[in-house]
Amino acid sequence: MEQELISIVVPVYRAERYIEETMDCVRAQTYPHWELLLVEDCGPDRSREIIEQYIQRTGDTRIRMLTYSANLGAARARNLGVNEAKGRYLAYLDADDLWTPDKLEKELAFLKEKQAAFVFTGYEFADENGKGTGKIVRVPATITYKEALKNTTIFTSTVMFDMEQLSKEQLQMPQIKSEDTALWWRILREGYVACGLDQNLVKYRRAGKSLSSNKLEALRRIWNLYRKAEGMSVPNSAWHFCFWAVRAVKRRV
Repeated sequence: MEQELISIVVPVYRAERYIEETMDCVRAQTYPHWELLLVEDCGPDRSREIIEQYIQRTGDTRIRMLTYSANLGAARARNLGVNEAKGRYLAYLDADDLWTPDKLEKELAFLKEKQAAFVFTGYEFADENGKGTGKIVRVPATITYKEALKNTTIFTSTVMFDMEQLSKEQLQMPQIKSEDTALWWRILREGYVACGLDQNLVKYRRAGKSLSSNKLEALRRIWNLYRKAEGMSVPNSAWHFCFWAVRAVKRRV
């Protein structure tokens, strides 16, 4: 029986330092039936050239680079990748993050076991060289919409979706900051429950992630999600914001 295809969408911008290692980690997966959609977002560096040379050198026809004439931003780049996806399953991967070799195999088996539309895994913080720091983020067995508002533990490079249960339209990221979290909340708000596989299958490289490393900006982004994306009142936003802040600190110390 033929294995089902997993589409992996990677927005690529200023990623020349990391993108080859990221492609290597995908090609090292024990689950071989995937397509890698690299959305090259008109960056000013050599990312496009590196990807082209990599595809030519490896001859791996599972890798496709999508190029556009203007900078799209991460949300639109991911959306265009989703629109081009041919697989039943969808996984996101950031251009500087890394997967363990069994990530796809274990996560797909977990998704099928739970018959879930939306799953995510644990992960480990890593330094700029991709070396794990030992700080591992544990994840709960399930997250509902109300729980997710207080706990943004779902990390982009850990998620997988079943596109027979969720349409490509439902998976379109909004054009706002923290677009990934906004998407998770929107899906969960529709009544889906995300299932968490509490295994460390991803390395989250923190160095160079300007938005994530700017703590004041991160606070603004989450606050704006509560107020604008979710339309919450100031008191309700403040209530959820306090829970989010405590959990965010715990993940990083």
